[in-house]
Amino acid sequence: MTIVPSQHKFSDIYKLLIGSVVPRPIAFVSSLSPDGVRNLAPFSFFNAVCSKPPIILFTTSVRADGKDKDTHNNIKATGEFVVNIVSESIAVQMNQCSADVPPEVDEFVLSGLTAIPGDIVKPPRVKESLINMECKLNQIVSFGDHPGAGKTIFGEVVLFHIADNIIDNFRIDPAQIQAIGRMGGMNYCTTRDRFEMVRP
Repeated sequence: MTIVPSQHKFSDIYKLLIGSVVPRPIAFVSSLSPDGVRNLAPFSFFNAVCSKPPIILFTTSVRADGKDKDTHNNIKATGEFVVNIVSESIAVQMNQCSADVPPEVDEFVLSGLTAIPGDIVKPPRVKESLINMECKLNQIVSFGDHPGAGKTIFGEVVLFHIADNIIDNFRIDPAQIQAIGRMGGMNYCTTRDRFEMVRP
């Protein structure tokens, strides 16, 4: 089958993307509104960019009603956020935070996860997450303001918080972090099955 994206609904092309680009890591992003309302939301369009400076990115999408997501609005206004890595142990709580709720709803309360202060940035981090990355906004690249368009947020990691039992000489033990990934539809995957290959 050959598919020309411009000839189909963006919602159908979205299904193709999330089913093809797999597995995707999950950025569990905590932010604060200018009024101090806490927000916590997962995004699976997420990756690393470079290490000097340490830049990561994630993308929020414009809602069907044409409005930007709360996470985007908060970061645009405050310039700060935290990316919390999702392990199997908090997968259910992460999924609860994907609910479409009003801006005044605190997803920390909704999910039962514990908010603890950042050391540099104002948004809280998730205590139950084994890795937290405190970030300052670098830039936002907009790909439009229409439903389905993306707003890619680039942040510089200014501080890492890493659980002592998962790190040795700057290497993260994948067996200990037990990260999960996003597949298409309602599907997720674990990272328990792994294999090594030496670079030629």
